[in-house]
Amino acid sequence: MPLPIDTRKKPTDVKVYVSSGEGVAITWSDGHTSRYTFPYLRDNCPCATCNDERAKKGSDSSGVKSSDLLPMYKPRVTAKAAKAVGNYAIGIEFSDAHATGIYSFDCLREICPCDACAREFRPRR
Repeated sequence: MPLPIDTRKKPTDVKVYVSSGEGVAITWSDGHTSRYTFPYLRDNCPCATCNDERAKKGSDSSGVKSSDLLPMYKPRVTAKAAKAVGNYAIGIEFSDAHATGIYSFDCLREICPCDACAREFRPRR
């Protein structure tokens, strides 16, 4: 039996601002507009490597990585390129050479930074 499709996760307009560095803006079928900065998207990359890194960081007893000690010296990540992946996702190549994350529209709606989407689409802990 097929899974039901949540039409609220269907975009009506997608804009990716690579050259200005502004980020991604998506208007959803329910009229909500989500805005994502490139650093936010990089930090929430859904690829297997990034998911493994987040899992390791979560299980680390100290909770502090050496790269987190001086975050002001970490260069701000930007996008070098972006492309549509079929009609279901966006692929972004970041300035830190990371390019394996494919952001499905389902994923993007679930990680929308606004409080309303966090309540509506993220699992409760």
